Amino acid sequence: MPPTKEPPRRRVPAPGRPAARRPAARPAGKARAGAKPKSLRLGSPKPRLRLVSLGLTLVMLAFVVRLFQVQAVDAATYTDKAERQRQARHTLTAERGEITDRSGIALAASVDAHDITADPWMYAPEQAKVPDAPQQAAAILAPILGRPPAELAKKLATPKTRYVVLARRQTPQVWKQIKDLKSVYADRAAAANKRKPDSAVNLLGGILQEPSSTRVYPNGDLAAGILGFVNAAGRGAGGLEVQLDKELAGRDGKVTFAQANGRRVPTAGADETPAVPGSDIELTIDRDIQWAAQSAIEEQVKKSRADRGYVIVQDTVTGEVLAMANAPGFDPNDLSRANAASMGNAALQDAYEPGSTSKIMSMAAVLEEKAATPDTHVVVPNRLKRGDRNFKDDIDHPTWNLTLNGVLAKSSNIGTILATGELGNTQPEANRILHSYLTKFGIGRRSGLGFPGETSGILAPPDKWSTSQQYTIPFGQGLSLNAMQAASVYSTIANGGVRIEPTLVRGTKGPDGRFTPAPAPKKTRVVSDQTAKTLARMLESVVDDEEGTGTKARIPGYRVGGKTGTSNRVDPLTGRYKGYTASFAGFAPADKPRVTVYCAIQNPTKGSYFGGQICGPIYKQVMEFALKTRQVAPTGGRPAHLPVTFTPGS
Repeated sequence: MPPTKEPPRRRVPAPGRPAARRPAARPAGKARAGAKPKSLRLGSPKPRLRLVSLGLTLVMLAFVVRLFQVQAVDAATYTDKAERQRQARHTLTAERGEITDRSGIALAASVDAHDITADPWMYAPEQAKVPDAPQQAAAILAPILGRPPAELAKKLATPKTRYVVLARRQTPQVWKQIKDLKSVYADRAAAANKRKPDSAVNLLGGILQEPSSTRVYPNGDLAAGILGFVNAAGRGAGGLEVQLDKELAGRDGKVTFAQANGRRVPTAGADETPAVPGSDIELTIDRDIQWAAQSAIEEQVKKSRADRGYVIVQDTVTGEVLAMANAPGFDPNDLSRANAASMGNAALQDAYEPGSTSKIMSMAAVLEEKAATPDTHVVVPNRLKRGDRNFKDDIDHPTWNLTLNGVLAKSSNIGTILATGELGNTQPEANRILHSYLTKFGIGRRSGLGFPGETSGILAPPDKWSTSQQYTIPFGQGLSLNAMQAASVYSTIANGGVRIEPTLVRGTKGPDGRFTPAPAPKKTRVVSDQTAKTLARMLESVVDDEEGTGTKARIPGYRVGGKTGTSNRVDPLTGRYKGYTASFAGFAPADKPRVTVYCAIQNPTKGSYFGGQICGPIYKQVMEFALKTRQVAPTGGRPAHLPVTFTPGS
């Protein structure tokens, strides 16, 4: 056993001997013997206490000022801010109204759709348990939504929000596909987590949807030039969709509800202002006649390898447009494949020189001013010198002995120049009179449809007509118009000389179901009823007489009046004459008109380019269909058979 350390022994003094004393230690600072002692003083605590008190006072004052600012001065602001953070507000999109034809058949409608949304919080690394959850989910969704994966991944990784929109107005089929995939990935995640808890995440668990609607056009490209299209936000961007956007769009509503952590509190109630649906628009268009017109012009444009073409069908009594077809067209359901040059309404937006179909206005002026009658003799030479030019007809010919009716039937440029020269004692006076009739017919101003992008055409004031124009304008060169203006001219003649502004809209049906008719169109007397009837008989000679230029427009059983047109065409790219505009215009029955049809084809490059040859058959095809559809019976009257030529000396 190791020895233990003994405690130090204490000395004990021997008995009878006093204990020795240690010398006392000298106090610190004590003066040595003979020195005067010094006293110690403690520092005063008052300055420190004052400094601490001042600091505490300033801190408390700052708290008091801030508290006063928050609770008194800015109380309303902070209350509102807190309320905004607690309350969520969402827009309730109004359902867009339908566009229908005159029988109520839908041409443009809104159908149920889904806005695909997501909760980015569920794709944060701490929630998803994987760092690239947004990228994985984006790779799955990209082929379905047709969006780039990088775009979707960026939205899914948006910080500090629990709501993003991945794609708007998706079809129910798209959402069903996503919903099925959500179930698949949810099952996979559940199975993996059974084997090993928290080992997998549902990659599509944060993908949600909100009810919406999308615009569809059930008939594809039918009447697309009239209807137009909507943009990505569902607002009108072309055609009637933009012209009538205010009526169609309705009024959006809103809903406000309490939220917590980005989710709606179901027990807190909500404040909702319902959306007001847009009005339905009923057009004057007849879907079947529109189809017939569009099919006919599309086929002829392809056959002639032309740039484009248009057909307009109009009710001569009411001015209602029954069809307005363009070729080539576009499908507003899939604008990604549309040609930008074909996305407008060329029948209203193209300005071109009409050619001989314009001669009916010159003849109307001559007859109304009593400068000639249908039987007036007009000697038509092979060439006519006027100003610095020699004018000719479409074909070389010996001197023709024509009546005024024959000038129109054979479409003589020279005969028209000679006839309109009789309108005044001088050429400037004749120009002014002719110009006044052209403007009454609606040339030089928009048709009255109010359609976006419609051209007014070009008609210079008579004192600005060049030496060439004062002789070319009478036969349809040197002025320009659109197809609707050209059709309206013939409807005016068919309507007894009264021009009715054309209309495309019959009325609107509001959310309450009440139908409101469109305002009555403006009417203008252009020529007398007698002049109009005479012109109708003269137009019959163009089609019915063997010497007329419109024989291909004949319709068995019906009296038909019409006029051919073949004009030099101004190339829109170069501004120079290149190619031709072929056209045909007319109405039927000629003795009791009900329907007007106008056709024009721009720059036909294969086969004939004469209006009577390529537009006459289209006129016949569309007119026959329209007469049957409108149940217009033949009148049974006999054609007028006005003389075309005269015998010299008779």
